[in-house]
Amino acid sequence: MRRFTVDVSVSNFRRMSLPPITRYFRRAPSPTRHVRPLNYALTCTGVAAGAPVIGRYLEPLGTLVAAGAWIRRNAPGSAAWLNGAAQQISGRTRIPPKAGELQALTDVALAGLVASDQPVTSWPAPDRRAPFLRALGLRSRYLYRSSVRYGDAPQQVLDVWRRRDLDGPAPVLVFVPGGGWLHGGRQLQGYSLMSHMAEQGWVCVSVQYRVAPRHRWPRHILDVRAAVAWTRAHIDEFGGDPTFVAAAGCSAGGHLASLTGLAPHDADFNVELASGVDPSVDAVVSLYGRYNWTDRSTRDLDEFVGFLENVVVRKSMERHRDVFENASPITRIHADAPPFLVIHGDSDRVIPVREAREFVTQLRAVSTSAVHYLEIPGVGHGFDLTDPWGTQAAIEATSTFLETVRRNHIANRHWRVV
Repeated sequence: MRRFTVDVSVSNFRRMSLPPITRYFRRAPSPTRHVRPLNYALTCTGVAAGAPVIGRYLEPLGTLVAAGAWIRRNAPGSAAWLNGAAQQISGRTRIPPKAGELQALTDVALAGLVASDQPVTSWPAPDRRAPFLRALGLRSRYLYRSSVRYGDAPQQVLDVWRRRDLDGPAPVLVFVPGGGWLHGGRQLQGYSLMSHMAEQGWVCVSVQYRVAPRHRWPRHILDVRAAVAWTRAHIDEFGGDPTFVAAAGCSAGGHLASLTGLAPHDADFNVELASGVDPSVDAVVSLYGRYNWTDRSTRDLDEFVGFLENVVVRKSMERHRDVFENASPITRIHADAPPFLVIHGDSDRVIPVREAREFVTQLRAVSTSAVHYLEIPGVGHGFDLTDPWGTQAAIEATSTFLETVRRNHIANRHWRVV
């Protein structure tokens, strides 16, 4: 039997006869000052994911490596978040709010949006189970069509949620799930919100998109824009009204939804769209989203930017600051921004609440549209999966906000026609 050896050093990969490997290493960035071994690990998982046939099954390895590195480098914050989520689910430390407390807080957050003479109804008592425990039942009841393709890539699929007896055309909500730009699946996230809006007569679209480390930024936003454009063009086939499309998202999804609303005509983000399509949205709801990719003012924020540099963008901010600024909703604010509702928990250990406050303050100073902010006491990151009271407040606020914005949208459209 013939014996042979293989030199697997990085310098020798270019001499190998596998084109995908050589192409991958030619475009791989040089390691930055953050976590040098992580770059090598991600490069190896990227090569594995590019292998024929089995590559798509190996792609999650890169996500696991990146997520593991992030958790390790942010062990205190990760532990605090997991502990807080476990306590919220078990109800050990969460004191239920007083009757009407969160409703009053929501009314204040939406002040000026809802007419004072509009009748007010008390919220029903929420289901005290953690929202994610109800997920399968909600999905089976309101999921209308699963894995509808909005692009050619296997990951470019979406789910359509609506009532079976819907009499359209109905307003549309595009939901963008979170996952730290490492996970873009449709599982669990947004189920409580989409089921509520579907029951109110809306058509909801839950978008799956490609993620890092296999797919670098701006792949995430390119896919989301493609999904919005597809929705505008095809949602009438599912009973939706393409003249009113709102976007909502959680965490990284909140970042992507916000960026979609603020930069609808960005040529870099629309580079893959056909001429004449419309990737804009008429309103945005962002739940515990990220708004600033350039702030390194604290240790945690510096770690976050390092994570973006090494995993999501794979470029250093020092050399490519424009990429990070263009990806930051807080730097894309302008007077013609669509109406915004920003929701954040005051106990968020992953994305500090001050980031949401700063974004809202700057947006209100510039935008001519409505900008509303709901800060929910006692809840942290991902509360819409773990906390029934915070989830109810977010859903009721979102429903009221979107219904009112839609009515104003129709009235303004009618006024322009007349």
